Amino acid sequence: MRVLLDENLPHRLRNALAGHEVFTVRYQGWSGLKNGELLTAAERGGFAVFLTGDQTIPHEQNLAGRRIAVLVLSAIEWHIIRQSLSAIETAIETAAPGTHRIVDVGVFDRKTTRPQ
Repeated sequence: MRVLLDENLPHRLRNALAGHEVFTVRYQGWSGLKNGELLTAAERGGFAVFLTGDQTIPHEQNLAGRRIAVLVLSAIEWHIIRQSLSAIETAIETAAPGTHRIVDVGVFDRKTTRPQ
């Protein structure tokens, strides 16, 4: 499956999702595009899933009729994400066009600077 990785997620995630064709927004030359424009570009580019840490996208974008699914990770720090790669893989494999889902990978406790 073709997956687009947002700029706010660690680049290392690209290689960790080996079962999919994963490209970054930067690699595609889409840095700086606003969310609606970015989703349209991703659809035109044949991406099935947009993976992001931007918690506001589901509230800002109407996904009805879109051919892309949006998966929002609950954290963007690599040391948290890497512990939940199987959950991310499952979410990608079960993503449906025109939907969004929050993938719970844990949260970062800023007081202790340790994953919860």
